[in-house]
Amino acid sequence: MSDPNQRLIAWQAKTHTGRVKEMLDTLRPDMLEHYKAVVTQLYDMEAKARQVLGSAGAQTILYVPYLNFARQLYKLSRQKGISGEAFVLAASILLDKWAARGLDADVLAAIRTDVFDVAPPTP
Repeated sequence: MSDPNQRLIAWQAKTHTGRVKEMLDTLRPDMLEHYKAVVTQLYDMEAKARQVLGSAGAQTILYVPYLNFARQLYKLSRQKGISGEAFVLAASILLDKWAARGLDADVLAAIRTDVFDVAPPTP
């Protein structure tokens, strides 16, 4: 076990701003490419969700909450370790949550199915 002074010295060395900047400058190009890919995926997902909303005749004022549902599904779909039946059940729970907030369950189900290709859970 290291004494407090050693820990403080190690923390100061690790958080030295010049060193941190150097590390970030090295990582930034890859971070930027990753961010671009994610933003593009998110944009594509939202465009598909808007198409579903338009086809379903959803009120424009409700687009924001429907898109928030879609964004939560998107975030869930990107989590490591969740797929298959676990993802189907989690998507169903999200659908129930947003339906309880007053959104149309059929429109939410259309987003889940048409945008994310997730079927309803089997009984």
